[in-house]
This record gives sequence, structure tokens and C-alpha cells, in this order.
Amino acid sequence: MTYDPPPHVTQYWELTKPAATGKRGMVVSQARSAAQAGVAVLEAGGNAIDAAVATAFALTCVEPWNSGIGGIGFCVVHRAGEAQAQVVDFGPVAPLKLSPASFKLTGRMTTDLFRWPEVENDANIHGPLSAAVPSSVAGYEKLHSTWGKLPIAEVLAPAVAIARRGLPIDWWTTMKLAMSAASLRQFEESARIYLKDGLPPTPPYDGDIHYLKQGRLADTLERLQHAGLRDFYEGDIAASIVADMPKVGGVMIAEDLRACAARIVPVTQVPWRNGRTLQLATGLTAAPTLAGVLAQMKDASYGAKPDAAWYRRLAKVMKAAYAERLAGLGAEEPEMANVCTTHLTACDAEGTMVAMTTTLMSSMGSRVVLPGTGVLLNNGIMWFDPRPGQPNSIAPGKRPLTNMCPVVMSEGGKPVMAVGASGGRKIMGSVFQLMSFVADFGMDPQTAAHHPRIDVSGAEEVTADVRLGEEVIGGLRADGLTHVVTHGAIPGNFANPNLILANPDGSRTGISDAQSPWSAAVAQ
Repeated sequence: MTYDPPPHVTQYWELTKPAATGKRGMVVSQARSAAQAGVAVLEAGGNAIDAAVATAFALTCVEPWNSGIGGIGFCVVHRAGEAQAQVVDFGPVAPLKLSPASFKLTGRMTTDLFRWPEVENDANIHGPLSAAVPSSVAGYEKLHSTWGKLPIAEVLAPAVAIARRGLPIDWWTTMKLAMSAASLRQFEESARIYLKDGLPPTPPYDGDIHYLKQGRLADTLERLQHAGLRDFYEGDIAASIVADMPKVGGVMIAEDLRACAARIVPVTQVPWRNGRTLQLATGLTAAPTLAGVLAQMKDASYGAKPDAAWYRRLAKVMKAAYAERLAGLGAEEPEMANVCTTHLTACDAEGTMVAMTTTLMSSMGSRVVLPGTGVLLNNGIMWFDPRPGQPNSIAPGKRPLTNMCPVVMSEGGKPVMAVGASGGRKIMGSVFQLMSFVADFGMDPQTAAHHPRIDVSGAEEVTADVRLGEEVIGGLRADGLTHVVTHGAIPGNFANPNLILANPDGSRTGISDAQSPWSAAVAQ
């Protein structure tokens, strides 16, 4: 007997993720405990902005691989009663003392997560020189001081409590830390916190969940709770960050922190089908590329469900969009092979909607934890092209191009949907598809979140979910290189979108990505 083994099936099960529905506020997050923190703030009298800020700080404590106060982000806010949304831009900026000469090319290309020329010692990928100025706290401060309702001490209370308890250790934590262990163990404080004898912590076989304390993170959050968020940039926390920089080999200085400020800027408005408007983030995000995709997909065929012709058109449109993005914007930004960003959506009883995407860049960011504060720094310098003379080359004080894509849909001047995703270059395609499944094909959010998607993250190839079936996959293959994969328990193939929809009866429905193990929608 001869036997040709069939392809290995990584995941031989079917998973479902429940939606949440209610008539008051709601938060959707990649960690249920963080969404619960946001809803607790709503219950205390806060609004959607308070809830979003509370959720973001809570995510610092439970998703160190995705986001935190050492990160950056963008947020779209459409307040009830206002005609259009606004964008809070707290994107990355390179430190003023960062030298391009510190990133010497080896002459090889990277072979793991990123399509960049390789830099000696991966200095742009991990380590202290890979960190952009952390602007997340500036973004949260701008959101709260402009539109928040509760005192910041109350907004931060859930995050402080979660930080005091610690990071839960289960299979997901073990896997996420294991994936970064090789680089985490190079940095003393990071290894002390997240590894034991150089290995990731493992969950108990039975019994209660164990928790891991993340250095001085709880103390730092408590300091922010009472001293105010600008302390991160101008007070005792700022002084500690600056004092730690030479100890860990960083170049960030006090002036970098003092100058760090979020900006409120107008949204990019794109008219969409059936009288709706998509409100996108502006500037160095995925928004300009998404606007081009929308223009080409507006008159596509929208039948009872997405068919082979629709997917083929989307694939062609996105290939062309990425060809233009990579060539015209100098945007050969890294492609993430693992989820390494977080997205949250929030709404309140009055109807305000928030879509916020924040990130440490790649998983565990720079992998450098500052001992004085417990702040895990981002590795935003990896967004830059390490080659000199390029539009997106490394330079001090410069802002790189990013992939983030928070969106709020409006109809008749009222916000009706907030959506976004994590997942590097895969973000834009997942956001468009989830939005379109609901708005254009009439799927309820739970059905849409479980519907298979494609990914196009470049100009040459398509990744297709095996559940799409032979008709769709065959059509995609007829047009070019197509990889067929599973949207598995490590949900990196198709990004992790989430969404809140305002229903005609006044209720709201929220859903998170079905494959993301900790994610959840929580209704007030």
C-alpha cells in the first residue's frame, strides 16, 4: 500500500463567538476584561469617551503583546448630536536624538515577519533604539480632557485594580509570551517580569488562574490616576522614563516627552452606498488606501451574499491599491505575521460612537520594559524604511506611515457603526469586509464576524479562507497566486476586526472576531 498524507489540518473544530445586544452603552475589545472595565465606567456615569479611555488603559494590563501606555494610536470619535466625527491622532514620532547611522544594513533581507532589508542586530525591530516616542497616554489625555465626563481618577480605577491583580496566565498568555521569549530574555527587566529561567510561564493544569505582576506598571497607573495623565510627559513618570533611557541603551530625552501631544484633526469623509458616509482617520494611516478601495468597490455587485465575482473584484482592487501605496507613498511598511495591535469600539446611551486602534507595533513591542515605571516600549521605528534616501526613511523627529484604520459610519449625520481591527497590513481588508458584510449584504454582526474573508496585503497575491469554498477560491486562483489557509486559533491570517452597529429599533449590537480567544462585546 502506498499512502500520500493529506495536508495537515491545524484546527478541526468550529468556533462561535456570541454577539452582545442592548439599548444603552457597549464596549467591544480584544480582551473581555478590558471591555468590562469600560462598561463599569459607563455604569458609573461616564460616556463613550470615558469608556474607551478606561478600556485602553485596562488593555495595558491584559494585552502587553498588543498595546499599552508605551504605544501609539489613532481614534475616530462621532459624538451624538454632531454632524460628523473627529480624529484624535496620537501616531508615532521618532526621538529627536535617533540617528539613522545606528541602523546599519547587513545586505540581506529579513526572513521572518517583515519585508525590510535586514539591520545589524535587528536594532530597528527590538531593543531600545526601536522605540518611537510613546504617545498613547497623550492620546487618552486629549480624548478625556476634550470630551470626557468623569474625573480621570474614576476612569483609571479599573485599570489600576486589574494591574494590581496582574496578567492572567492561561494557554493564550503562554503562547504569546513564548513567541517573543527569544528577544524578551535579552533585556533584564523584561526577562525578570515575563520569563522564569528564560522560559514563558505556564498555566496550572487545574484550579484557579494564576496572575503575573508586570513590574511597576500598577504604581505608574496609580500615579497617573492621582497626578493626571500629563505626568507621563512632564512629571515624575517622565523623569523616571528619561532616567532609565541611558540604562537600557535608549536615546529618548525629556524634550521628546514634553513635546509629545495628540492632535484633533478632521476626518476623511467618503460617501458610501445607500446614503451612508464612511468617516476615516487621516494622515499616515491606511485611510488614503481604503478611500481608493472604496471608490472602486462602490458599484460592485452586491447580491444576497458575497460571491466569487465580488471576491475577485475585491482582490483585484486591493492588489492595485497596495501597488499604489507601496510605490507612491514609499510605504513598504512591515507585514505582520501575528496579531500585534488592538482595536476597541465603544458607544453610550446617547449615541456617541468611538473607534480606537492602538499598538506597540509588533508583539511585545520593543521587548524593553523600563524598570522605573513598568512601561513596555513600542518598536515603532520598524515602521520606517531602514534604507536611506527613501520617502519613509528613518530620521529624528519624523512620523512614519502606519496601517491603522478605525472607521465610523454615519447616516443622516448620525453615527451608526464603529469598526476597526488589529493585524498590520491585514487591517484594511478586514475592516472593509466586515463593514460591507453588514452594511451592504445585510448580515447581522454575528453572522458577519463568522463569515470567511480574504486578505490582500500586497500587490501580487491573495490569502483565502478555506471555508470560502471551491467556486470562490477557484476564481481567485484564476487571477493569480492564491494561498488557502485556516483562520485558526492563532488568528493572524485575516486580522481581528470588531464592530458596534446601531440598529433601527434603537438597540446596539456588538461583535468581536470569532477566532480571537479573549475578545468580547459587553453591553451595559
